[in-house]
Amino acid sequence: MGTIAKKLGLLFYVAIVGAILLLPASQVDAAAMKEKGKYVGSKTCAMCHLKQHNDWTVSGHPHKLRKAEVGKQLGLPLPEGWRWEELSYIIGGRNWKLRFVDKKGYIVTMTGPNKDKPGKNQFNLETGTWSDYHPGEKNKPYNCGRCHTTGYSKEGKQDGLPGMVGTWTEPGVGCEACHGPGGAHVSAGGKKELIKINKDKAMCGQCHIRGKADTIPASKGFIRHHEQYNEMLASKHKIFECTTCHAPHKHSSFKGAIKVECASCHAKQAADYAGSGMQLRGVKCQDCHMPEATKSAIKKAKFKGDVMTHLWRINLDPNAKMFVKKGKKTFANGYLTVEYACLTCHGEKDRKWAIETAKMGIHAYGKK
Repeated sequence: MGTIAKKLGLLFYVAIVGAILLLPASQVDAAAMKEKGKYVGSKTCAMCHLKQHNDWTVSGHPHKLRKAEVGKQLGLPLPEGWRWEELSYIIGGRNWKLRFVDKKGYIVTMTGPNKDKPGKNQFNLETGTWSDYHPGEKNKPYNCGRCHTTGYSKEGKQDGLPGMVGTWTEPGVGCEACHGPGGAHVSAGGKKELIKINKDKAMCGQCHIRGKADTIPASKGFIRHHEQYNEMLASKHKIFECTTCHAPHKHSSFKGAIKVECASCHAKQAADYAGSGMQLRGVKCQDCHMPEATKSAIKKAKFKGDVMTHLWRINLDPNAKMFVKKGKKTFANGYLTVEYACLTCHGEKDRKWAIETAKMGIHAYGKK
């Protein structure tokens, strides 16, 4: 019955859209304007944009926040001492980490049989380990909705839960988080001018940012979280948009997600690199120019986090520093040092060796 109902629902939707398209333009516009500002949900978008919806579904965006029952269905792990019935939402759980929100809307910070142990409240997906996130902090509010949900408003308490800061129309980053409310677009039968298509990097930068855009916040030897916008603005690639290289609906690890290869712009370097010692060993441009100098969930090694940086430029000045202190805060400079670009693989070597070797013409190094 469920499948039949879904099919009938789709047929009904198609019939409604068809009827709208048959209306005079003035009536269609009037109907659309009544729906202006209304969010319709990503499932509605899927009815006409199935390919984009499928790509989006397996990206990280829809998983930024989900109802707890979704986690239960997926068989995701729970922190010690907690049951699914005691949780309202799960945070993340697709690429890096998983956190939990209790029935009052507060982020879980205590674990154990009696919930009296601080920490071990973040599950790290890559390693299958638990780590601490604000361990023991009481009534830690969920205030991440601006970037983790769709149709966010800072006013109110989602689901009436005291720990929630703001409200939203859809948990997770849905279609309308980037494209804006789809009510008018749907009511007008898919009129393109009634949906937002913004390819400016500042649109991505609304969420892929931390602190001020002209700084790159860092902590404990790594750039913090997912601030690719800050990084990009500090690089020569700031002349491009995110969509110059990225297919916006796909996760970067999937085929076709990267639209433009490095060699498309850097032909000389690519020609030098072809047949070099590192190229023959399978080292790619991004391994050196986009190393994991950023940390979201775990630190893999002394100079290796778990998120690829968008700084690109490697500074070979012996006095160059990856990070600088400004007051009590730490920031990254707008470049990479050899520790992050070279020594993550060449751990037996030192900084001096890396700089001297790179200056010998690293792209063609070892080439006959």
